[in-house]
Amino acid sequence: MLIILLFLVLESILQFYQTYSANYLGQSVVIDIRTKLFNHLAKFKLSFYDKTPIGTLVTRVISDIETIGEVFSQGILIIMGDILKLILVIAYMFFVDWRLALLSIASIPLLLIATNIFKNAIKKAFISVRAQVAKLNAFAQEHITGMSVVQIFGREERELEKFKEINAEHRKAHINSVWANSIFFPIVELFSAISIALLVWYGVRNIITDDLTFGVLFQFILMIHMLFRPIRQLADRFNVLQMGMVGSERVFNLLEKDEAIVDTGQASLKDIKGKIEFKNVFFAYTNDEYVLKDISFDVNPGETVALVGATGAGKSSIINLIKL
Repeated sequence: MLIILLFLVLESILQFYQTYSANYLGQSVVIDIRTKLFNHLAKFKLSFYDKTPIGTLVTRVISDIETIGEVFSQGILIIMGDILKLILVIAYMFFVDWRLALLSIASIPLLLIATNIFKNAIKKAFISVRAQVAKLNAFAQEHITGMSVVQIFGREERELEKFKEINAEHRKAHINSVWANSIFFPIVELFSAISIALLVWYGVRNIITDDLTFGVLFQFILMIHMLFRPIRQLADRFNVLQMGMVGSERVFNLLEKDEAIVDTGQASLKDIKGKIEFKNVFFAYTNDEYVLKDISFDVNPGETVALVGATGAGKSSIINLIKL
C-alpha cells in the first residue's frame, strides 16, 4: 500500500509538471506566431484590406492561432503519453497471458478503422466550424462598426435576418462536429464491452478446467479498462489536433501571402504642384465588378472639391486611389 501511495504521489507531481510545461509551450508558440502574423499584416497593401473582411482577419489572429497553441498544450504531448500507456498495457498483457492478451486486443483493428473514419468526418466538420466562425466575426465586426449606416437606411430588420442565417449555419456546423463525437464514443464503449465479454467467455471455461486462475482473469478485466481509457481520450485529442490543423492551415496561408508594400526608401518626389487629375479612370476590387467607371476630374492647388454620392458609389475608393 505504501508503494502504491508513493506511485500515486509521483504520478500527481509528474502530471502537474506535464500540464504546466505543455501549456507554457503552447502559449509560447501562440505569442510567437501571433506577433509574426500581426507584423506580416502591418506590411500589407491597403488594397488587401479592401478585399478582405476585417472580422475574418481578427479570427485568424485570435482564435485560429489559439487552436494551434492547444495542439501543443493538449494535443501532441498528451497523445504521446496515451500511446505510451497503450504500449505498456499491451506488453504487460502478453507478459501475463498471451491468449487473454490476443482476446483483449481482438477488437482494436476494427476500432482503428472506426477511428480513421471518425478522424475524416471530424476534420470536415471543423473546417466548416472555422469557416462559419470567420463569417460570424466578419458580419458582426462590419455591422457593429457601421451601425450608424444600418440605422440611417433603416436596415435593422434585413440585417437581423442575415445575421440569423449566418448564426444558424454556425450552429449547424457545431452540431455536425458534436454528432461525430456522439457516434464515436459509444463505438469505443461497445468494443470495450465486446473485449470483456470475450475474456469472461474464454476465462470462465479455462477456470473450470483449472487452466486459468480467477485472479489473472480479474486482472485482465481491469487492464481492459486501462487499455480503452486512453483510446477514449485519444478521440478528444484528435479533436484538438483537427482544430489545430484547420486553424494552422488558415494562419500559414495568410503568412505565405505576398501582399507587402515594396518600399526601398529611395523614392524622390520632385516638382510637386499639388494638382490632382483623374482621366478616364476605371477601378475594380474584383475582376469585372467596377466601382469606378470612366471617372475624370481635376482638382487644382488650393481648390476644395466635395465628393457626394450614395453608400458604395466610390467616394472612399477615389480617396484611397489618391493615397496609393
